[in-house]
Amino acid sequence: MLIRLENITKEYENGGVITKVLKNISLQVKEGEFVAIMGPSGSGKSTLMHIIGFLDRPTGGTYFFNNENTDSFSDDDLARIRNERIGFVFQSFNLLPRTSVLDNVILPLTYSKQKNHIEKATEALKSVGLENRLSFLSNQISGGQKQRVAIARALVCDPKVIFADEPTGNLDSKSGATVMNILGRLNEEGRTVILVTHDRFVAEHARRIITIKDGMITGDEENKTQKKSELTEEGPEDSLSFGNLSRK
Repeated sequence: MLIRLENITKEYENGGVITKVLKNISLQVKEGEFVAIMGPSGSGKSTLMHIIGFLDRPTGGTYFFNNENTDSFSDDDLARIRNERIGFVFQSFNLLPRTSVLDNVILPLTYSKQKNHIEKATEALKSVGLENRLSFLSNQISGGQKQRVAIARALVCDPKVIFADEPTGNLDSKSGATVMNILGRLNEEGRTVILVTHDRFVAEHARRIITIKDGMITGDEENKTQKKSELTEEGPEDSLSFGNLSRK
């Protein structure tokens, strides 16, 4: 099992007041799944993603990643996993300003042991249809293109899992459709995709929908009517090809 959570809790203390954000969350995610975690603002869905993605630690419970108990993982272990086995895509893109598209994608490689950084970053950008934007600064491209750069950056170290936190939240419908198509294609290529969203329409692009409310799982269902978004942003669909990216 790739991901297994057992009775995960998360609490924050502020001025002696304890806020319980996650309450005894238990779930499993198999390798190769496309899962949406859906819930309203304040439901705990982003906190759950941060714990699963090793950006935060739980207050209680046990988290197994690839059948290993993560309680024993050091901060260095977590940093290595985030760099080598996990890719993140955030609503706000988190690109370096006044820095080229290519250099933004190269950045994770500088913390890895991989070589041929320029070639790998160029290939990742080509896979999301942005090979003609390599030298553009991040503030010179559209919102949809910024999110595709963020996806390329998430892919460049060839991770097992892609986490996408509200990836269409800052995009128009056309750019959002492009991003969802890319995430769907990545899953079809064998990567595990975990999507966090408040939007039912976006969640229905996943094959499984987990619903969370008030820090508790209230639903976990197979999505038998998985949506497919047509590419409508710049460039033909066949320019977005993932076949040249290796998988570990």
